[in-house]
Amino acid sequence: MIYTELSSLERYFGIGEYLDIAINYLCSHSLEEFQAGHYEIAGDYVYLNVFDYETIPEEQGFFEAHEKYADIHMTITGEEIVGVSDRAKVTVKSLDKEADLIEVEGVVEHYMKLSPGKALVTLPEDAHKVKLAAGQPSPVKKAVVKVYLGTG
Repeated sequence: MIYTELSSLERYFGIGEYLDIAINYLCSHSLEEFQAGHYEIAGDYVYLNVFDYETIPEEQGFFEAHEKYADIHMTITGEEIVGVSDRAKVTVKSLDKEADLIEVEGVVEHYMKLSPGKALVTLPEDAHKVKLAAGQPSPVKKAVVKVYLGTG
């Protein structure tokens, strides 16, 4: 897991080819210009999904992990909490290899607050529970860059 300022992502160049592509893209594009939808950056290797939704109480959150992709989470407007746990400390409920989606259950070890300007990179070893309200449920516009790591 990497939790940093969006403006500091360049410090993580060199970890991997596709992460470098994602970081370059984020450094050269303003997230505010994107509407909800799917945007290809480097085919299936790097792409951006933008969402509009209302945050939810933790008990309604979806706890997930991935084998092949890292996620770069950023809010464009609003605030959200993302719960993160070591994948070795949660239990797999279901696995969809084709969608690279692992539903897990367990205890959240860390809570990371996303607000505009922050970035949270969850790696394959990081289970993450998304869309959690930072206080009361509220509207959020969020961007997630999916970055292929070639693992799993």
